[in-house]
Amino acid sequence: MSGLFISFEGIDGAGKSTHIEGLAEAFRAQGRRVTLTREPGGTPLAEKLRTLVLNDAMDPMTEALLVFAARRDHLQQLIEPALARGDVVLCDRFTDATFAYQGGGRGFDLDMLGWLERQVQALPGTNTLRQPELTIWFDLDPAIAAQRLAGARVPDKFEAQPLEFFRRVAAGYGARLAQAPQRFARIDAARSREAVWLDVLAAVRQKNWLS
Repeated sequence: MSGLFISFEGIDGAGKSTHIEGLAEAFRAQGRRVTLTREPGGTPLAEKLRTLVLNDAMDPMTEALLVFAARRDHLQQLIEPALARGDVVLCDRFTDATFAYQGGGRGFDLDMLGWLERQVQALPGTNTLRQPELTIWFDLDPAIAAQRLAGARVPDKFEAQPLEFFRRVAAGYGARLAQAPQRFARIDAARSREAVWLDVLAAVRQKNWLS
């Protein structure tokens, strides 16, 4: 079987982690091998870079460069080999998050992010970029996300940002959806867990990837 690449996007508290695990089980139940991963992270080197990105103070360009450095290693060491052997790769965030957080939230140069995207994700010998076949965006009002996360854990430097930051992040996701609507499935993450899960399944079944 051909490999599949599906990314899960959204701010913390939107429910990504719950449903990415559920989708992994649904694919496994149909005999598919699943690689479950995340960004930043997914490889030993990328996880070290994740720790820096989430916790250390740095300017927006340094942050963007570290995120793309982690992504390059992630692609080469984990994602591309998994797709080549026919796995379903489920990734908790990918490049859309960089455009949403560093571009929208931080206000970093979108043209520079686009250049980095082209350098890091170009498939050898082609003009094609490695992108997910499907991106499931859990769209949630930042105020609701903050209520869900209150007291759950010590926030990292992104989770500690004010609501206005996350409104810019949401706008960043919306801009990415507008650029590639055929790739995105936007889900209203404010509803019940059961209703959201049915929408996740519907988005995947629409591609004929699950029976």
